[in-house]
Amino acid sequence: MPDCLFCKIARKEFGSAVIYENGDVLAFLDINPRAPGHAMVVSRTHSETLLDLPDEALAPLFEGVKTVTAMLERALAPDGFTIGINHGKASGQAVDHLHVHVIPRFTGDGGGSIHTVVSPAKERGWNANGASHLRSPNPQAKSEAHPPKEALEEMAARIRKAQ
Repeated sequence: MPDCLFCKIARKEFGSAVIYENGDVLAFLDINPRAPGHAMVVSRTHSETLLDLPDEALAPLFEGVKTVTAMLERALAPDGFTIGINHGKASGQAVDHLHVHVIPRFTGDGGGSIHTVVSPAKERGWNANGASHLRSPNPQAKSEAHPPKEALEEMAARIRKAQ
């Protein structure tokens, strides 16, 4: 896509701190890093989200993620990694080109797990009883720390049915 920032970076029309590339993917350091070595891995195939990425580009993208993670492991010796995708604007995706964040983590860095990205269900008044509750949380609602097993099974059945 001609105007996509990450496509421009992949075509070398826009500078970046590239740390890895091959014919399918490009990895470069995030300009707003959350940790030293915070990198982004992008497919050279333009896709806004994971669902738009052609199946044949999926394996090369995640092979690139694995390669970059190993490179960062050797170079920085972090204590762990947070690897994730912001999928769509509601999740914080700022550039409309699928990119996988690889963030080295260090003990005591002040960051949390993937579960800390949004407030816990208990605090938001959400439960596992359906999408309507997830779209319009009720802060006054009573919620358990863990949804009842039956509610989780119902949600799992709904998701499997949508396959």
